[in-house]
Amino acid sequence: MCFGVRDAIALALKEAQVQPLTILGDLVHNETVLDELRNRGIRIAQQAGAVETRAVMITAHGASEKAVKRVRERGFEVMEATCPLVHVAHRAVAKLVRAGYHPVIVGKRGHVEVRGLTEDLADFDVVLSEEDILQLKERPRFGVAAQTTQPIAKVRYLVDLLRRRFPKSEVRFVDTVCQPTKQRQSSAIELAQQADVVIVIGGAHSNNTHELVKACARYCPCVHHVQTEADLREEWFAGAQVVGITAGTSTPDSSIDLVERWLHKLAERQNGKPPAPGSDDLQHRRAA
Repeated sequence: MCFGVRDAIALALKEAQVQPLTILGDLVHNETVLDELRNRGIRIAQQAGAVETRAVMITAHGASEKAVKRVRERGFEVMEATCPLVHVAHRAVAKLVRAGYHPVIVGKRGHVEVRGLTEDLADFDVVLSEEDILQLKERPRFGVAAQTTQPIAKVRYLVDLLRRRFPKSEVRFVDTVCQPTKQRQSSAIELAQQADVVIVIGGAHSNNTHELVKACARYCPCVHHVQTEADLREEWFAGAQVVGITAGTSTPDSSIDLVERWLHKLAERQNGKPPAPGSDDLQHRRAA
């Protein structure tokens, strides 16, 4: 779990001890975490009109100034759990616009973070594929930033494609992909190159988890996305000797530990004893 998610959860739990709290949207895209918050008495509402508490928290994905203003105008006390690196992306986009660049965001259209990055802008484009770049119209100056959980290789590829598409335009790229995302992508790829099976643990709606699945699938033919150990299937590991484990940035350590425990038990059932390091028995390796 990355520091931005960890800090957002800690802030929500702390504030909930002081007063009733509603999180406006999913604090993070992980159902295990959201269930734990609900169990602690924290409410989650997708629309401001459904909020029944005085205190409202903005999610780790951030929000536009317009969105925050609308919530405050309803009389709510607004607290932000926005990841600091998302704030960095907001400032980068605002600086590009002030400098006269047309903003282009590399990200998933409709994603809560992308909405937060673009809702204050008068004019912008969101791209995620070659087709999106081909549909752009020419501008004198393009300013490119990215959703913080996009793979940096994809972002750089699209920036290069934009430059080739409009050779007469000035294209300025500000790298806003967060370091935890870069590190997980790099570690996951290294892991996938060594494993017979890769398990990616994360929320069903987590963008960075889906990107880890795609990255691993380029190097390992057997990649499975699970939310908890209950999703694991014994037949996935038939004939496998090395199993890789990686997880999205919002996945709690407890979920990863339970997957590892499940694999340990599988190895014991298959071999009658725990696998020895360096043996040919089923092993698992965890991405850094």
